[in-house]
Amino acid sequence: MSNQSSGKPKPPLSQTRHKARHYAMQGLYQWQMSGTAIHVIEEQFRADYDMSKVDVHYFHDLLDGVAANLAELQELFVPLLDRELKELDQVETALLRLGSYEMLKRTDVPYKVVINEAVGLAKKFGAADSHKYVNSILDKLARKIRTTEIDAEA
Repeated sequence: MSNQSSGKPKPPLSQTRHKARHYAMQGLYQWQMSGTAIHVIEEQFRADYDMSKVDVHYFHDLLDGVAANLAELQELFVPLLDRELKELDQVETALLRLGSYEMLKRTDVPYKVVINEAVGLAKKFGAADSHKYVNSILDKLARKIRTTEIDAEA
């Protein structure tokens, strides 16, 4: 007998985390554009969207983690940019912050997954070639902070 009240199987973790990243990127974009407190944005998303197929704990971790560690995250990726941070598209900025957070703080997530997810979101929400830029920056960041994981693949 199922422990779930709906009787429906839970979606795989990869799908629920994908949706968590999707909403987190949108929440970070809203945070950047409006300056609204991150916890208020999280409450709005939980109220306005169907979160039944979202890893809500991961969604919270991403939003809260990026906001709480913003300076440290930007110290990691800003030196890798070929332009000023303020010149980036807001979607690119949100994705680089999100990807940097996962790369640094969520070592349980393989770096390739972090990059692939950010690239997929950039293709969906970003400008024409922003996915290439996001891929390039996160790949450089992975080589900087996930060297053990990368070396283990060789």
